[in-house]
Amino acid sequence: MAESRHSLFRQFSKSEWHGFLKGVEKEGLRVDRNGFIAQTPHPKALGSTLTHPRITTDYSEALLELITPVCGSTDAMLESLTDIHQFVQQNLGDEVFWAASMPCELDGDESIPIAEYGTSNIGYLKHVYRQGLAVRYGRIMQSIAGAHYNLSLPDAFWEKWQQLLGDQQSLRDFKSEQYFWLIRNFRRRSWLLMLLFGASPALDASFVAGVKHDLGRFDERTWYGEHATSLRMGDLGYHNNAQASLNICFNELGTYTRTLDRAIHTTWPPYEAIGTRRGDEFIQINTSVLQIENEYYSAVRPKRTTEREEKPIQALEARGVEYIEVRCLDLDPFSPVGVNREQIDFLDLFLLDCLLCDSPRISDAECERLDDNYKDVVARGRDASLTLCQESGRVPVMEAASGLLDRLESLAELLDDWTGTRSYTTALVAQKESLANGVPSTRVLDAMRSSGLGHRDWVMEMSLRHQQALRDEAMAPDVLEAFRAMSRDSLAEQAQMEAHDTQPFEQFLADYLRS
Repeated sequence: MAESRHSLFRQFSKSEWHGFLKGVEKEGLRVDRNGFIAQTPHPKALGSTLTHPRITTDYSEALLELITPVCGSTDAMLESLTDIHQFVQQNLGDEVFWAASMPCELDGDESIPIAEYGTSNIGYLKHVYRQGLAVRYGRIMQSIAGAHYNLSLPDAFWEKWQQLLGDQQSLRDFKSEQYFWLIRNFRRRSWLLMLLFGASPALDASFVAGVKHDLGRFDERTWYGEHATSLRMGDLGYHNNAQASLNICFNELGTYTRTLDRAIHTTWPPYEAIGTRRGDEFIQINTSVLQIENEYYSAVRPKRTTEREEKPIQALEARGVEYIEVRCLDLDPFSPVGVNREQIDFLDLFLLDCLLCDSPRISDAECERLDDNYKDVVARGRDASLTLCQESGRVPVMEAASGLLDRLESLAELLDDWTGTRSYTTALVAQKESLANGVPSTRVLDAMRSSGLGHRDWVMEMSLRHQQALRDEAMAPDVLEAFRAMSRDSLAEQAQMEAHDTQPFEQFLADYLRS
């Protein structure tokens, strides 16, 4: 019998283990003091949303996205994320950085301003893409915020791992194959992350104004899912019918890029009926199922850093998978920066175990079962009667979750031994305690009830508390100056791009679509 991957991993020596490389992209809305989505432009002190390396916007002009650099430790990543938050909070004036995934008070689509990126062709392309999201799905869905966690392992690990497995491929192809091995197991277990980190069981009534739903009434301004963990990841959140038919294959890089490419080049009749222009204004990039790869909503993505104007598929095919992006994380409303230390260390442990366990190809039938498990936990993960489809049959959700956590104990102990810490066992214990005493979605509802506040007012209270804490902590002078320099440099870079950009956008778009 072939030696297990876990056994092979134990052949690393302490000196050969160099840890994880990690980063986070954290979104959040700017809101006014009444808890309404901000109508103001992106603060100039925060620089250019097109070119700033740490601060940009996602869908809306009001939806900030904060991006850490690649870091070699959880401490370094959280320190970087805190620095970015502090700089942002210092430059919001009277506005507040919303602490939850589900949005503040809205007043229909028109209250959500679409992000602007200047007059350069690449900047206008980003705006047109967002116009396309508006005409396809509406703006309401795009006002939701989350955290994306990026993880990779250094080449020194992959070289040793390839040697232990006796693999003869190029390192690039080997890494891509192994990252997809991880992704397949992630898809089998991603329901656990929704149970442990789902933190959006309630929403403001304005989010579902005029929409049919089956939520319960929390108070006159708030609806909630009685057993939901993450309304953000359910049918009211990132969901649409066109993408339900895509059947994107996560078994290997070639099938993944081919199925995504097909979606970008397959027209969709309802989008054809909309067209790409309204008068002289471009309102979507094309009429395909997907305008670009980023339109595909998934809990996980294989990623490769792109060059400017390079498409994600091109980067993956040219240079292989560089890192994994976990996209299903709700913001932690109890944390000033939206994520917490035990969560990050647990994710490292969880993702490493996905790499070290057997990971056969996922059949169409298994794919359906995995999707059902994920949807069930999102919709009613806190229902004690919920069962999940496992290899052994139907298993109660809490029993399945406890079983997965128990199997991580020996790996956590090994990593702690190698790193001389208790970080991984501490993170694992924290998740076990969460299962026993109340997962974040339970804690959110309990906190709302104990405060006597609905979603908007409770999140506003938490947001103001976080804002005060971050503003009270002074930034180191050199860090503050570095951020001010990034803002100045990004504005100058955008201006230079716009000054040298003479190609008509129509021609630029045609070239982009042909590339």
